[in-house]
Amino acid sequence: MVSEVEKKLYSAASEGDVTTLVHLLEEDPYLVHGVLFPYSRNLLHIEAIHGQTSIVKQVLNLNPQLACISDSQKSSPLHIAAARGHVEISSILLAKAPEMCWRRDDQGMNPVHVAAMNGQVEILEHLLEASCFPVMERLHRGQTVLHKHTQLTVLKVLVDKLGDLVCTKDDDSDTLLHLAIRCNQLEIVRYLVGIEVLKQETRNGMGKTAVQILKESPSTYSHIMSVNRR
Repeated sequence: MVSEVEKKLYSAASEGDVTTLVHLLEEDPYLVHGVLFPYSRNLLHIEAIHGQTSIVKQVLNLNPQLACISDSQKSSPLHIAAARGHVEISSILLAKAPEMCWRRDDQGMNPVHVAAMNGQVEILEHLLEASCFPVMERLHRGQTVLHKHTQLTVLKVLVDKLGDLVCTKDDDSDTLLHLAIRCNQLEIVRYLVGIEVLKQETRNGMGKTAVQILKESPSTYSHIMSVNRR
């Protein structure tokens, strides 16, 4: 059962009430180290969910190790901040524990993957400035983050930073372009067909380039090519 003190602590963390938080922690300093909320989340997880930057700084000063602790879904505070688009909190957590860029959640994704998947471009760019390597980590069946559902704005950032990643094949020898064509993601296909190396060289497990597959759907191919010629 959650105690009244823990309820007050949760409210202070989620609402950004620094005064109440400090008062509670002065009365019982152990709270910052030992209290857990649903899904085994600590104070930093709660603050990352609600975007309470001032509380994040306060708690990190008291216990910086909380930045390295994952909840029951294996999500660190940085995972949550990256997913929810809290740029300043992500920056603070990254500075305190840069190794957390590599930590994977129960879906096998690190915070850079999470930022990309959720379309958080500003956070993604910041994380990539720290290191480009975590985003290159493979996901299920050898897929890169590009093989997953990716917004065009995110895709452009990743291609700009890591151009070669767009040519990477998954375990089925499909690139992002192969999958985008198969899923009829026309906006992404229009962008990708302008990347010459994808058009000419990249073949899947059946020996077909993505453009060859695209031509098997004449109406889609004609539409994309007509748009590109404008």
